[in-house]
Amino acid sequence: MDVVIFYYAQGVIFDNMRNLHKRHLYLLVLSAFVLMLAHAAFPSAARAQTDEIQVYDAEIEEVGKFNVMVHSNFTPIGRKTADFPGGIIPNDSVNGAVEWAYGVTPWMEQGLYFPVYSAYSKDRGGSLNGFKIRELFVRPHAHDHVFFYGVNFEFSVNYKYWESRRITSEVRPIIGLHLHPWDIVFNPIVDTDYTGGFGNLEFVPALRVAYNLNDKWAVAGEWYSDFGPLRHFDPLNDQFHEVWAVVDHGGKHISVETGVGVGLTAGSDKLTFKLMLSGDLNPR
Repeated sequence: MDVVIFYYAQGVIFDNMRNLHKRHLYLLVLSAFVLMLAHAAFPSAARAQTDEIQVYDAEIEEVGKFNVMVHSNFTPIGRKTADFPGGIIPNDSVNGAVEWAYGVTPWMEQGLYFPVYSAYSKDRGGSLNGFKIRELFVRPHAHDHVFFYGVNFEFSVNYKYWESRRITSEVRPIIGLHLHPWDIVFNPIVDTDYTGGFGNLEFVPALRVAYNLNDKWAVAGEWYSDFGPLRHFDPLNDQFHEVWAVVDHGGKHISVETGVGVGLTAGSDKLTFKLMLSGDLNPR
């Protein structure tokens, strides 16, 4: 039954992409297949679910080009209770999003996450979870600079089982160094549900340290966290902290990022897999 629901959710994505080139449809098929295998291999056994597990590095799409990225995350061993009544239970869930991006200028990229979805979650099956709009501003041609920076603004419209509030937002500063062959990138992210003022902003930083084996392959360690509201961080055991081992491959037509994350605290998911597949829609 889980597999049937998974393919139903992926079918929604296909309907939105039927006019794309075959290699970009292949991107989605591969994503569905890998997550289906992962779900079969791991039977069912204080933070919102996430559609995206990624550290932003100030790289954006070239001006005039479209890109699509499929985010797929599977949590075989996760938190067994929802973060709010009626919410999605992380344990054994498969979540993701299709991210559309367009290069507006050398320093700005416009993005849209649609759909944000769960291919499967306990007691709910497959579901659509809303959409997000983002504006990403960066130092132009970040890959050519030792020091790079940027900031991403994200505006989410959520279904009631994805977040406790209908409208939420994220501000994601980007600070990084290209030290060749090492990259160090820090995203001191803050989230808001527009309640409680400045002190209620949620501090959810992320860090990536990568070693570039060559111009196509990289290995990285990543850290994702949620400390709680700025006015008073949650007790350490209730905070969300995960460390990740990640591999990146930049292909000619399709780029891949995949990894496995392990939780460090009781408030974290114990085991999560991610797969991100991306490609340009109008390559030259």
